[in-house]
Amino acid sequence: MSPAEAKKRIESLSSELKQHNYNYYVLAMPTISDFDFDKKLEELNALEKQFPEFTDPDSPTQRVGGDITKEFVTVKHRWPMLSLGNTYNEQELLDFDQRIRKSIGDNFEYVCELKFDGLSISLTYAGGQLLRAVTRGDGIQGDDVTTNVRTINTIPKRLHPGNYPDEFEIRGEVFMHLKAFERLNAERIENGEVTYANPRNFASGTLKMQDSAEVARRPLDCFLYFLYTEKQLFKTHWESLQAVKAWGFHTNDHSKLCSSIEDVFKFINYWDKKRFDLSYDIDGIVIKVNSYAQQQELGFTAKSPRWAIAYKYKAEQVQTQLLRVTYQVGRTGAVTPVANLKPVLLAGTTVKRATLHNADEIEKRLKLHENDWVYVEKGGEIIPKIISVNLEKRDPSATPVHYITHCPVCNTLLERKEGEAAFYCPNDEGCAPQIVGKMQHFIGRKAMNIDGLGDETIEALYQKGLIRTISDIYDLHLHSQALKQLERFGEKSINNMLDGIERSKQMPFEKVLFGLGIRYVGETVARKLAVHFKTIDNLASATFDELITAEEIGERIALSIMEYFSSQNHKYEIEKLKAQGLQFVTEEKELKLDSDKLNGQSFIISGVFEKFSRDELKDLIEKNGGKIVSSISAKLNFLVAGDNMGPAKLEKAQKLNVPIISDEELLGMIK
Repeated sequence: MSPAEAKKRIESLSSELKQHNYNYYVLAMPTISDFDFDKKLEELNALEKQFPEFTDPDSPTQRVGGDITKEFVTVKHRWPMLSLGNTYNEQELLDFDQRIRKSIGDNFEYVCELKFDGLSISLTYAGGQLLRAVTRGDGIQGDDVTTNVRTINTIPKRLHPGNYPDEFEIRGEVFMHLKAFERLNAERIENGEVTYANPRNFASGTLKMQDSAEVARRPLDCFLYFLYTEKQLFKTHWESLQAVKAWGFHTNDHSKLCSSIEDVFKFINYWDKKRFDLSYDIDGIVIKVNSYAQQQELGFTAKSPRWAIAYKYKAEQVQTQLLRVTYQVGRTGAVTPVANLKPVLLAGTTVKRATLHNADEIEKRLKLHENDWVYVEKGGEIIPKIISVNLEKRDPSATPVHYITHCPVCNTLLERKEGEAAFYCPNDEGCAPQIVGKMQHFIGRKAMNIDGLGDETIEALYQKGLIRTISDIYDLHLHSQALKQLERFGEKSINNMLDGIERSKQMPFEKVLFGLGIRYVGETVARKLAVHFKTIDNLASATFDELITAEEIGERIALSIMEYFSSQNHKYEIEKLKAQGLQFVTEEKELKLDSDKLNGQSFIISGVFEKFSRDELKDLIEKNGGKIVSSISAKLNFLVAGDNMGPAKLEKAQKLNVPIISDEELLGMIK
């Protein structure tokens, strides 16, 4: 066979076998026997060995895996993988549209995309080759699953020559088709193995397997939908979608460019019915502002972009009976009512409990009575919740359910702060669930990540009287004999735990701050506070005005921080942790200033600039002693304005008489 003939035969076999794979795994309608498929695969394999120059990285022979991953490496995302804000009703979507219009005016478009029920993935390509695949993780860092991702047929290992940049990142969703899920679950039943509840769980579990050969045997698919590059290549998201498709990436064909919110609603309503005809699960629609310049102008909150939102379809509902209402006390003291239900099958799982949120939910919205028949659904397909009551089945003699007045654990009178829905137990230093919950939060993976010390161990140590506060954890080495008395706690386990506690002393300030469990101070807020205030002492002594100048810190968070540090017990606890060697100072890389010409001046950058990116202007300001702030106030020194600046920001700056300058004027100030 000549090289030309071999090349043609290899291409023909590859195309044919890929189609057979799709027919078998996705459609569950094979058009060829296993024997004939294997014979064709053998022929392709032999030809590729004889003519290796024609082997395609995406060939069916290459998708077999085989590498064993003993431990997934954690990789920091170059661009954070933020989550989207969700809505389940049209009014909230209209409110979202109005916020957009208020910020950037009426001249904009939306891109509507299906919201796939899968696992988010970030792919990095360099020189046209797949370099790395990383899971979403906590949004800041995720697990490197490159070896497993290489087995997914629809993710190219190497791109054909094209006009793509040398290095870029593209994000998407890994999922499993319904037919493949049903077939694989049936196999697990035959083998006496535990089945997966839904395709998303199956896909997630598969991608985190250690044996890539087993991953290759489980058919995963992937749609890609967002491009990240160092220099902006396109003006709109819609342009980038068309480009990445031309580069060879698997994009979804059902996206739509919409010129109005009415068009968005038409798209949503259409797919509310048609989604059941798809070969994969979707749980809603993602709506994004199309223009990248306008996306930049709208910006981000601490958790999600302001230029995008997810509209979620209503979940499956079932009817069952309320047995009783019980109450749980969380680490912040919030008392959450829980409905205990007659077991019922919902969305593939048996539901026995559902959240009731708060007193208003019980007494005002649901007007719940004892032994009511209720409709239950899974909010966001995860947490069961009661939607409504079937009044026709209510017993006329049933008494209303009243929210409790005292803590179910320590019997302290509950409090409700103005403007909040939840009741709280104020006895934070004497209520067992709060004490235990705070310590469990402190040792958690996203906080201090203490190896060898889990939630059950914290509970056992508390019950034995060995720990009462967070700082007591660092004195556990003094109780070696008492530790040996704990059930299922041998010498090796004790040593592992003590080593983990000692290593945790090196965790950075932002992790310690998050671990303290200050109300409303989540991971992102803790990180921003650590960067802004540098030390725990600076944060503890900060005034309200000083707190709200920090990025993303609003009134509610500021008041909560001040309340926390007003407690002498909290201050005493922090001093004990300092004495144990924990990190309460942010390690900073020394910033070499080019000049101090902008020293003491504050700036906000808004709009799009011809000669600079916003990040370049930010670096320029900071390297000359200036400070970037997050919101316009009377104390702001300068607003650096570019094209397509939001009208709301401009109006506020003018109203407060804030000087508005161009990038050229900024350069003039420095020169």
